[in-house]
Order: sequence, then structure tokens, then C-alpha cells
Amino acid sequence: MMSRVGMLLVTVMVVLTACQTPTESTQQNNPKVNNDVSELNWQVPAFSYTNQNNEQVTLDDLKGKVWLADFIFTHCPNICPPMTANMAKVQETANEKGLDIQIVSFSVDPKNDTPEVLVAYGKEKQIDFKNWDFLTGYPVEEIQKFGKEAFKAGISQQPGPSEDIPVLVNHPPQFYLIDQTGAVVTFYNGLEPDYDKIVQDIKALQ
Repeated sequence: MMSRVGMLLVTVMVVLTACQTPTESTQQNNPKVNNDVSELNWQVPAFSYTNQNNEQVTLDDLKGKVWLADFIFTHCPNICPPMTANMAKVQETANEKGLDIQIVSFSVDPKNDTPEVLVAYGKEKQIDFKNWDFLTGYPVEEIQKFGKEAFKAGISQQPGPSEDIPVLVNHPPQFYLIDQTGAVVTFYNGLEPDYDKIVQDIKALQ
């Protein structure tokens, strides 16, 4: 088990990791590192947000389920497309293994990422929405606070370079595994996920 000091260093890494190019982010997030945070009491706070179907999804809806979470935005020019593709591969692998999981992607650009935009994004990425919610419907300040409270994740915005990319958002590239009580168990590098390790960890919780 990683020492308390070691885990604090990992926490700092999570906060500082941003929406960088895949190469930069990969260098900072070795997927072989032990990112077990189960003893640090990272608890997801209560929330009620809107998914791509314009339905409310709450923490209570996820109680009793094992779920994976990440942060994305549809205008993201670099790390979000591969993260979403990798999460889809996790979903496919879990389905093949008969594992019951829920996936939740929180938009860090809720002003632009309306439910309609999220549906279009999911269709473009050929997402299976059956057990995957893309959430929006909150002020950006709220998702910044939520990310910090739940996952020790720093999220910040700045103006984008064009109309096609109206905003740039620094956000972590991690996938977070949450247990049936809403406690964060561990996290993975969303750009280079170890699919076997993720499946192993999910199985251990079920």
C-alpha cells in the first residue's frame, strides 16, 4: 500500500494535470502507478445534473452501482476524443466480461454542452448510451467545485482560439472508479488505460 506521503504526491499530480497534448499528459500519468485512494476518503458529494436525454441523474441513482467517471467537453481539441474512445473500449470490455457498470462523463463546458450537443457528440463517437450518461446543466463554477471536492481535480477555463473552439478547459485526463457507496476507489490514466487492471478492479467491487 502506498504511504500517506506518496498518496499526497499523487493527489498533487491529479490537481495539476490539465487539458494538455496526449504526449505531455501521458508523461505525467504512468498507468502502472498505484493510484489506490480508497483510504483517503474521497467521497462524491450529492448532485443532480442533466444527461443527454434531458433527464436528471443524481448520486442516489448511482448508489448500489459501480461506476466510472471522467471530465470531457465536446469542443476539446486534444485529449477528450481519445479519452472518450478509451472509455468506450472500457465499456465494451466490461460488457464482454458481463460486468455491470455505469459510466458518467461530466462536461466541463456546460454552457456550450447542452443535452442536444451531447447527443450529437455521442453519436459522432458511436457511443452506446445504454449505461453511459453525459452530464451538464450546471454553472461552470459548480463543476469546478464538484471536481475538487469529489476527485481533487483542478478545472479552469480560458477563451478559445476560434468560433469552433470557443473555450479551452484545463481538466484531468483520469478515469475514476467509484464504488456502490459513492466512494472513490482509484483512478487511471484515461489516455493510456490498462483495460485488464480496470476490469480486475471492477470485478473486485462486485
